[in-house]
Amino acid sequence: MLEILNYGGALAGVAGAVSLIIASIRTNAARIWKDEAEAHKARADRLIEELEEVKGKLSDLEDKTQVLISLLSAIDPQKLEGLQTGRH
Repeated sequence: MLEILNYGGALAGVAGAVSLIIASIRTNAARIWKDEAEAHKARADRLIEELEEVKGKLSDLEDKTQVLISLLSAIDPQKLEGLQTGRH
């Protein structure tokens, strides 16, 4: 009977150690996933900033293009018409 209790105590110790290891793995995995999520959010925030910058530059180019079209049409309307229809 004493031998069974010794084995039972050893099994309880092993079960406790295994549960501690599993808890440690889960905690570490949660931390890793959290770190990954934060890294992805930071990258997304940077991409949003870059996209806003590109959109601003595109808007500036569109404005400058309109000015150039106005200048060109004032100087040579036929040349402008040729550019718009694909004839150079």
